[in-house]
Amino acid sequence: MPAQRTATFTESVIREMTRVAAQHGAINLAQGFPDFPMPAAMKDAACAAIHGDINQYAITWGAPALRVAIAEKYHRWYDMSIDPEKEITVTCGATEAMAAVFMALLDPGDEVIVFEPFYENYGPDAILAGAQPRFVRLHWPDWSFDPDELRAAFNDRTRAIIVNTPHNPTGKVFTREELALIADLCIGNDVWAITDEIYEHILYAGSHHVLATFPGMRERTVTISGLSKTFSCTGWRMGFAIAPPAESVAIRKVHDFLTVGAPAPLQQAGAVGMAFDAEYYNKMALDYRSKREILCEALTVAGFTFSPPDGAYYILADYSTLSDASDTEFALWLTREAGVATVPGSSFHSPGADVPKYVRFAFCKKPETLAAAAERLTRIPELA
Repeated sequence: MPAQRTATFTESVIREMTRVAAQHGAINLAQGFPDFPMPAAMKDAACAAIHGDINQYAITWGAPALRVAIAEKYHRWYDMSIDPEKEITVTCGATEAMAAVFMALLDPGDEVIVFEPFYENYGPDAILAGAQPRFVRLHWPDWSFDPDELRAAFNDRTRAIIVNTPHNPTGKVFTREELALIADLCIGNDVWAITDEIYEHILYAGSHHVLATFPGMRERTVTISGLSKTFSCTGWRMGFAIAPPAESVAIRKVHDFLTVGAPAPLQQAGAVGMAFDAEYYNKMALDYRSKREILCEALTVAGFTFSPPDGAYYILADYSTLSDASDTEFALWLTREAGVATVPGSSFHSPGADVPKYVRFAFCKKPETLAAAAERLTRIPELA
């Protein structure tokens, strides 16, 4: 029989919906991967590395050039002083970074606080580490949390809290005041903050604040990010974790026996991307803003209700005026009949949670892809 832990969670619903989209020839607005090219300079650097025979294992915790480039980028953007030799671990995507950090820092019986709705990996990551997730609700329409509910979630078993900003799937950008409260609770309860900041440069409102830069948080924060979203290269699987030296030792040990190391030639190209200046990031955010507007307009015409995201590239849209079906039934109907694939909202919630009737749309696509999806979406009232 399989291990009992595998019975407590399902396969990825997001990636399942990609398979369903392919089956029905639908436009895939389910999985968050771009359908446009990544920066040419990084592609050229990867090709040069491959032709230069950088084809063997890199140092397990990351090629020196990439770790130095990450440290320099964080110093430029966030005024953080990071030791690339002792505090950075390069992983196979931010997904592996999160799993390695959970296994390195959490013991069986520990609790980890997770804001709900949440990116679907966090619950299984906790379970695989033997820990127990404790959920705190984010409330529509601004996706704020109740400070008293958050305070009440901390107890003697709490070991960590996960902070994902900008947030997947809601597009929420945590404010400085919200992060200050989280920092105070972490310090007062001697708890780790594990941040997922993979969408840090995809912003439309507010600012991105790095929790590790708050007073008293540098020594109790693990900052996770990566290249996938910023450089439109989700298939490269390049992430990293920034942690204090002692904890980095533990993270590196887990990472070593999970994957050994990230792809060596792609790490050389990653160092090139990390050196890009502010112009690149500003243009990327502007491009995503225009894509957001295309989808927002289409969803409004189609009859969905939603809050435009402040960051990341997702929209959670309420379909209750269009259908009484469950979110899974509606997502499958939308894929099959309207030709647009989404993700059921329940996949971002804990089992048994009260889930609104919503589905998640991703708009990390070419304008022409979004225009074609918009045309199909606006026909939904005729189909429903």
